[in-house]
Amino acid sequence: MDRATHVVLTSHANQVFKDVIPIRWGAADPADRGPVVATISDKDDRNAIGTHSGSYTVYRALSIASGAFPRDHRPDLENTNPTTPIVPRPSWSDPRAIVSLDPWGASTSTVFAEQLSSGLNIKPTIAVTQAHLEIPEVHSAIASGRLEPDGHIVTERGEIRVTKVAIEPVWYLPGIADRFGINEGDLRRILFEETGGMFPELITRPDLHVLLPPIGSSTAYVFGDLDHLADPTVELTCRVHDECNGSDVFGSDICTCRPYLTWGIEDAARTAQRGGVGLIVYFRKEGRALGEVTKFLVYNARKRQEGGDSAATYFHRTECVAGVQDARFQEFMPDVLQWFGVQRIHNLHSMSNMKYDAIVGSGIEIDNRLSLPDELIPDDAQVEIEAKKAAGYFSDDAAKDDAALRDVLGRELGR
Repeated sequence: MDRATHVVLTSHANQVFKDVIPIRWGAADPADRGPVVATISDKDDRNAIGTHSGSYTVYRALSIASGAFPRDHRPDLENTNPTTPIVPRPSWSDPRAIVSLDPWGASTSTVFAEQLSSGLNIKPTIAVTQAHLEIPEVHSAIASGRLEPDGHIVTERGEIRVTKVAIEPVWYLPGIADRFGINEGDLRRILFEETGGMFPELITRPDLHVLLPPIGSSTAYVFGDLDHLADPTVELTCRVHDECNGSDVFGSDICTCRPYLTWGIEDAARTAQRGGVGLIVYFRKEGRALGEVTKFLVYNARKRQEGGDSAATYFHRTECVAGVQDARFQEFMPDVLQWFGVQRIHNLHSMSNMKYDAIVGSGIEIDNRLSLPDELIPDDAQVEIEAKKAAGYFSDDAAKDDAALRDVLGRELGR
């Protein structure tokens, strides 16, 4: 087995490892790239910082501590392969295109079969399966005639057939640092300090450049043929959605998150029905990645301020409580699109300029941007929409105004 020798300068003598399986991020051949080994059953084999399961790592630790979980468990990966073949894309071999997930994470049991059979404990970080979605808003869309069952994408019962992809974060630290325009050493130090020293290897193991951070995973839902995502001539409707538990799950009407999500699902299904493909990507970034406690504190602060909730102070109150208006930093978001091989999005459901700029900045074309139809905006969420418009977020009205202005300027210049 190909291994590299590293000499690490560290104050912890027992953390000097001579034999580490190299990871050559961006190598086109998985044999050259090497597997990501973040399991703790054999610590000397580890070539990544952190471990699997993201934010669920602590629950696993509790299960082990209570004796309910065997510490040396090795997963049996038989028949766990993706239900839909995952074809490598050119972006997989570009170390700058994908830095926050492992492109080979869904193919572990096949491309690293030799290493697995030799006893190396490698776990997949991506899983692909089939599912049905049954959503009240979809039934309403069918009842209103906006969406029709076709027996293939939308069943007669009102269910939507999808391919579902779960993705654990795997960060290539040099690439992450490059995305933010900072030094990798500074990034590692701040990650170490701001997690209370959770991962000493960030400081003591400069030879390890891959981190599995303890954060939530992402899920992609594909409507139609997954291979069509990489074909720029096939219409693609896409919604990249950041988690909002209160709205998405429980239907709170103080924001437009669930309406945006369900409208995106409806339109993605419609696009697949007419021969295109739909994509919804769901990111765990609750409360603009500030968390639900912070979000509820901001709700209280906005409603109790003099004059009540208003568009003028909508984002200001978040900054007062959290220190920043938004911590999502959409720089990583396009990685999943790159993993699918997306080159062109014909219809993007989003008002966010941050999302738009990140996608276009990654080299993906966007033809049309769509904001939420007025009739789907809850009454209590009007202040959110007005605040976003005032802050310069995209809206269909603004797009129409821009188009009209361009038309006038064109006529004037043509005289």
